[in-house]
Amino acid sequence: MYDFLLVGAGWFNATLAHILSQRRSVLVIDRRPHIGGNCHTENRHNINIHKYGAHIFHSNNKLVWDFVNNFAEFNRYTNSPIANYNGEIYNLPFNMNTFHQLWGVTTPEQAQAIIAKQRLNIPDPQNLEEHALSLVGRDIYEKLIRHYTEKQWGRPCSELPSFIIKRLPLRFTYDNNYFDDRYQGIPIGGYTQIFEKLLKGSTVLLNTPYNPESHKAKTIIYSGAIDEYFDYRFGELEYRSLRFETKTLGCENYQGNAVVNYTSAGAPYTRIIEYKHFESSQSPKTIITREYPAAWKRGDEPYYPVNDDKNNALYAQYAEFARSVPNVIFGGRLGTYRYLDMDKVIEEALNLAKKLNE
Repeated sequence: MYDFLLVGAGWFNATLAHILSQRRSVLVIDRRPHIGGNCHTENRHNINIHKYGAHIFHSNNKLVWDFVNNFAEFNRYTNSPIANYNGEIYNLPFNMNTFHQLWGVTTPEQAQAIIAKQRLNIPDPQNLEEHALSLVGRDIYEKLIRHYTEKQWGRPCSELPSFIIKRLPLRFTYDNNYFDDRYQGIPIGGYTQIFEKLLKGSTVLLNTPYNPESHKAKTIIYSGAIDEYFDYRFGELEYRSLRFETKTLGCENYQGNAVVNYTSAGAPYTRIIEYKHFESSQSPKTIITREYPAAWKRGDEPYYPVNDDKNNALYAQYAEFARSVPNVIFGGRLGTYRYLDMDKVIEEALNLAKKLNE
């Protein structure tokens, strides 16, 4: 019997496996045919493809940054997406370049005056639309927020909770760096190499769904969906999913940027990713992916938890019930029903590994 059975081979369990396997026996299983979870990358035409959407590593945690740099060299990629609204191009996040493109202004004072005039006085916003209008006003909301968000979540902004957009940062500088984090980059050669090194000391079984009758260990760490583990006994947690349409094109450069968001209602997809711009790949071809938000049902890949009051209350039931299950630890994005950036998943795994090794 193994000391640890880790269900799922994404960041959470791969980080744990690397540390725990130095002193204990570890079995890692995953229902997919590959390691790396949603961060799995594949190389085609000398271009590293992010199979499950763009993954740009960013963090303010030096411990985590140093940890991942043990397994790959990261480049200096800076995430600077642009928005395409019916052919009009805008820089993201909202900064002086965006304001100049919208209104022709050139100074922070001019931009602040327009935003102040457009903002609605809504002391207690009841939905995402009211929240956004009270923060940034009509122009930014209509061209850069509304339709993109409605596509992402599959319902009008007036029916979405305001917490989805907790804040809308307005930068009154000419700075297109999307993240404020100190550390940022893409692993040169893709993410899969990192997982291969993290899992080197463990036994790994792919194409292997978890079966409690046949997969046993002294301790089980489960990073799959918590409601699925309990056979949905309290009900089904809600998610949003994604559909990817990937094409290889004969040109060297399709859109001139790694990430272009499509913020109008007319485009059915939310963004187009052109992977070669993540690593400045040298290839006579290019590969793009259109991302289409999709409703989720059992059997689909769950990408975004719907963390509204109803679903959070349902998750709390599962979390409470999970405490009664001996020798099983739930972790990671699906195990804790949270949207987590990569660095946060790794940080939580490092903390858990430290406790388990005490």
